[in-house]
Amino acid sequence: MVGGEQIQITEGMSTPLLFKQWQKSSGYGTIYPIDVFCFCIRFFRFMNLPTIRQLQYLVAVIELRHFGQAAERCFVTQSTLSAGIQELESLLNAKLLERTKRKVIPTLLGVEVSDKARQLLGLAAEMTVMAQADDKLLTGPLRLGVIPTIGPFILPQVLPGIREHFPALELYLLEDQTARLLARIAAGDLDAAILALPYDIGTLESEIFWQEDFWVAIPEHHRLNNGGQIAAHELPTDELLLLEEGHCFRDHALTACHMKELRSSAAFQGTSLYTLIQMVAGGQGITFIPGMAVGSALMRQSNICFRPLSEKGPHRYISLVWRPSFHRKQDLHLLAKCMNEQLTISTMHNHQQE
Repeated sequence: MVGGEQIQITEGMSTPLLFKQWQKSSGYGTIYPIDVFCFCIRFFRFMNLPTIRQLQYLVAVIELRHFGQAAERCFVTQSTLSAGIQELESLLNAKLLERTKRKVIPTLLGVEVSDKARQLLGLAAEMTVMAQADDKLLTGPLRLGVIPTIGPFILPQVLPGIREHFPALELYLLEDQTARLLARIAAGDLDAAILALPYDIGTLESEIFWQEDFWVAIPEHHRLNNGGQIAAHELPTDELLLLEEGHCFRDHALTACHMKELRSSAAFQGTSLYTLIQMVAGGQGITFIPGMAVGSALMRQSNICFRPLSEKGPHRYISLVWRPSFHRKQDLHLLAKCMNEQLTISTMHNHQQE
């Protein structure tokens, strides 16, 4: 579109030929210098834009801080990736990366451009999925994230029912911590994630489909191993085993127990609930576990006692989180409803067995 007129541009067409076609199609006579200037501004500003590939290369390098690993992620050679980023820097007339023999460091501008690139890549991915999506709900691929303190306990309860009711749904699951899952959702690498709230999800949207309270896992021969509910003030803080920083379950548990001052002074900080449970089984201390974990395969150890916290709940809300621009929101609402139904059935079944 030039000067309000639609013209046909073919590969290899020179600028003079473009002017002639514009002159012919619009009926203009003499072309003045100002016309040439306006034409160039309108035409070439759409020519000198970064490509999707170049943006993918930049995001990969900045995330991994390594050209070789970034090239593997993008399925290209390192020389191809490096050349693509150099072309991007030349196009923008700016330095995006500091290169040394051992490492790569993004410039401040590089980080800002990378953040924008993630948003653009997310929109591009949505365009592709939108074009390929079926009219039927919960069919085709769906990229779903889940945090480590939910995945091992909720997925065995909900996945069989989801597969039974929606056999055409192709779930691709990724387990990671909350902050990284949120970043992947914003970037378009994930469609949604199962997270625990409260947590600052920014402008993302969410739907709560379950809620639960926390329990305390206690060694078999510990003085607190008998009884029903247990209050937070009864817990020996010098024996408390917590997940390391970055796990929202740690913050939720300390908040529920009014123990925020223990964020950095726990007896031990583990990388997973499995590690903490093994330490409890060995008599090394006590820890918190989510309610849905009680009775799971991970917790079936005769030398561990479980007692529910008496602090008022619910202690956390299990939610599905997604981008506001995600076009398959009906699918996610239906998925949340299905997971709620499956968890309700599982909970009722467990109560009947008690």
